[in-house]
Amino acid sequence: MGPVKAIDTMPTHNSHASADSNAHGHGSHDTTNASNENTALLPSFLRGEIQHEGESGRHGFHLRHFCSVTYKSSNIVSQYVNFLWPFVPLAIIFRYALPSHPLLIFGFAYVGMIPSANLLGFAGQEFAKKMPKVAGTLIETTLGSLVEIILFIVLIVKHREPVEGEEGGNGDEGNLIPIIQAAILGSILTNLLLCLGLCFFVGGLQKTTQKFHSAISETGNGLLLVAAFGLLIPSAFYSALKGETTFGKNSLGFVTLEDKFTPETLQKDILKISQVTSIVLIIAFGCYLLFNAKSQHSVFHEVIEMDEHRDLDREEDQARMRYTGTETTIALTISLTLATLLLIHLAEQIEPVVHAGIPDQFLGLILLPLVEKAAEHLTAIDEAYDGVINVALFHCLGPSIQTALFNGPLVVIVGWILGKPMDLNFEIFMIVLVVLGIVVVGNFLRDGESNWLEGALLVIVYVIIAIASWYYPNPDVATSNGIEGSAVSRNNITIDKALLKNLLTMVNQNP
Repeated sequence: MGPVKAIDTMPTHNSHASADSNAHGHGSHDTTNASNENTALLPSFLRGEIQHEGESGRHGFHLRHFCSVTYKSSNIVSQYVNFLWPFVPLAIIFRYALPSHPLLIFGFAYVGMIPSANLLGFAGQEFAKKMPKVAGTLIETTLGSLVEIILFIVLIVKHREPVEGEEGGNGDEGNLIPIIQAAILGSILTNLLLCLGLCFFVGGLQKTTQKFHSAISETGNGLLLVAAFGLLIPSAFYSALKGETTFGKNSLGFVTLEDKFTPETLQKDILKISQVTSIVLIIAFGCYLLFNAKSQHSVFHEVIEMDEHRDLDREEDQARMRYTGTETTIALTISLTLATLLLIHLAEQIEPVVHAGIPDQFLGLILLPLVEKAAEHLTAIDEAYDGVINVALFHCLGPSIQTALFNGPLVVIVGWILGKPMDLNFEIFMIVLVVLGIVVVGNFLRDGESNWLEGALLVIVYVIIAIASWYYPNPDVATSNGIEGSAVSRNNITIDKALLKNLLTMVNQNP
């Protein structure tokens, strides 16, 4: 049987006419070449051209080709990562055969997440190459963030509130909200400092100075600043008002009925602010997607097109075997299934890991983001090494934007639906790290150039943050920036203000 293209009905860059004649009625009008600013948004997003390098020359599913393409992946590093696949079945086996060894299960599941995320990232790349350029890049970034979304949802589902009278309230007592909050901020920091730093570093080894387009750096940095502002508001609100709560305001330790601003009231206000802010941030993320998808000539189209011609291994990449559409779907299904299963095993072992001495904040800020973003990091670093610095930059800033504007707010909404008190009241120390990280990265992006020294400095900053997070104490309450001494407030006595005045008068008259 002669070769049939994976998506036969879609036009390619080099064969508009032939594709139209063989489309059999499927989208023959989709070959419209130009789209101006007045073109309808959704149609122009769907009418973009299919990149010819996304074609496989085959159709259906072929096991030998599927395994060969999966093994070779997109680059040599991803190929080496495939040697970690034995950890995946071992992690699943240990989960049921050795349930009394939680650290072993956590370790194997953690390592097994790397090849699973790598397959998800590679399948996302293959799927993206069958789509319009900007749409493909956005979809690839979204697919890479699915691991993070699944992790957050698994953790919030497994979170449980401390039982009345039960000591605890930190991660090792079933309270996973501090770990989720740390993971949200850690994901942003990992992309901005570690991944971007490594991209600058390896790119600088290939070329002394790499230049990138201001459209990506300025838009990305601006969105991150807006996101950081939104994430900072609940924490700033709490920090400004936590000293105004009512308990302990008078010498006898009484709280009057007129003093309504209790610690519980403040916590409820923080939760409401977080929920509304999350909705607004998700709307902002929708605007970001709409801005990029409004036409095939969006702000990033020209940048990605320019980078394609500067790819150092472009010819080799084009000659590489591809997945068919069916094989891409199967790879996405397998990777998502395995990643979800391993993430559930990871979440189940968090309590024993914290008991073993791994701090909550280090686990959430450093360990979890490293494994959940493994696929995107490998992709971005490979692109930077090949000289495709703009696409690499997009893969660093894009996931950070999605985490801040969508993934983090989404888990707040899910917690709202489930009745879990998930909020955006982060530790001030952590949120300040994120804001400073965004400012540092923005300063490096300002001149439109990068070199290996700037990359090394970003990685050094990330290492310093990792060291500090190891020594940061575990939170003691449900929200990681909670009110100290909340247990004391339950012991306060509430009486009428007039009665309080009479009691004080009696005390003064009878010293």
